[in-house]
Amino acid sequence: MTELHFSDEIVKIQRKYGPFFDAHAHLGRFSGWAAGLESTPETLIAQADRFGIQTTALCCEDNDRTLDAMKRFPRRVLGCVYVNPLRPEAVDLIDHFVREGFGAVKLQPLRHAYCADDVIVDPVLDRAEKYGIPVCIHSGHPPYSLPWQIALLAERHPGVKILMLHMGHGHGVYIDAALKMARRLPNLYLEMSGMPMPAKIREAYETVGPDRILFGTDTPFHDPSVEIEKVLTSGVDETGLKRIFFENARSFFRVAER
Repeated sequence: MTELHFSDEIVKIQRKYGPFFDAHAHLGRFSGWAAGLESTPETLIAQADRFGIQTTALCCEDNDRTLDAMKRFPRRVLGCVYVNPLRPEAVDLIDHFVREGFGAVKLQPLRHAYCADDVIVDPVLDRAEKYGIPVCIHSGHPPYSLPWQIALLAERHPGVKILMLHMGHGHGVYIDAALKMARRLPNLYLEMSGMPMPAKIREAYETVGPDRILFGTDTPFHDPSVEIEKVLTSGVDETGLKRIFFENARSFFRVAER
């Protein structure tokens, strides 16, 4: 797809369905396997403007950076409190940043080396339930962030909406497990960034639920043009595109209609 053709497609989609809601993006400069990747508030908003993304659910290990982005770009950024349950201040961080207006919690079991279903995570989920905010969890990498583990956590906390980021990621067995687990548990939702199979987006929409599959980019690790095209080629009908691109995330994160 040429740049011009893609731009034309974006305009058509915007005319039909309105803006997009990116359920998963990051701030920061990355190293190691992700060396050379960087996302700043300025590049994030410039990208959002290019692709018609009205709101972005954003996280950074330095929660103050996310807060700064929220203040600089009000109503464009929804902050997710990034916490490590292994650290004693995790629950206190949720208290503090929810008071600052954050609307979700972000967990990264792979990065912090804990199993997603470990009891160490329970206080974080309990605090999220107290505030009525959802929890977003990275999925798709053993031994810490497998769909079955996230499902066990969701089963213990039926009052918390949990978003399984990447819906199993790049492994077919894990993607299948993400779908199976979400079909079993009504509080388990799926986000599709980095997951390479468009047909599984349609399968999630049709078998998990039309309100439980969310669009995300995982900026800066994936490009919005690729993530958008996956949804467009998934075979979901026009009503489904509107839900996936915008309405489902707005409802999940409880963002008022503008």
